[in-house]
Amino acid sequence: MVQSGSERIIVLSGPSGSGKTTLVRELVTFAEVILVKSVSATTRPPRPMEVHGDDYWFLTDAEFQGKMHNGAFLEHAEVFSSGYLYGTLRSELDRAWEQNGWAFLEIDVQGALKVMQQYPNAVTIFLKTPSSAEFERRLRARGTESESIIQRRLATAERELQLADRYKYVIVNDQLETAVSEICVILKAEEMARNA
Repeated sequence: MVQSGSERIIVLSGPSGSGKTTLVRELVTFAEVILVKSVSATTRPPRPMEVHGDDYWFLTDAEFQGKMHNGAFLEHAEVFSSGYLYGTLRSELDRAWEQNGWAFLEIDVQGALKVMQQYPNAVTIFLKTPSSAEFERRLRARGTESESIIQRRLATAERELQLADRYKYVIVNDQLETAVSEICVILKAEEMARNA
């Protein structure tokens, strides 16, 4: 695979509760560059209303292991000690590039570091909340996780924040519109630099 830096890859990471999902939806809609959201693969079962190939590629353990063995993953890991595997298929990059777009990966820090090793010219953005107190408030406001999972996510977030300086850009998601606007400016500048 050519790694000339001409490939367009955007990596967005940030702790749970930092607003990644909402931000991604806004960026895909409003950015002036073509963003093709990468669909992650997972071994966890689909939740109600989730669609195979749209929300995730839902794979059996055997399918996932087979793809790992064949080098089909750009990155993969077990997430939050859940017993479920998650990963980014290399074919998702190709899908984006075939559409003359940027492959837009919303992945955790562990996966992002693996992508950075393979594609040092990737545009990497770390999204964080204004404070750890705000992060915890957002996490609890979801009302979807047990206390033990919240504590685990808080500990993970603390570790992830220590790696934010490995990213090319750090954006504070205080106001959604401001964060979207800041990232749109970054993406436009990166697009112009690649086309120069």
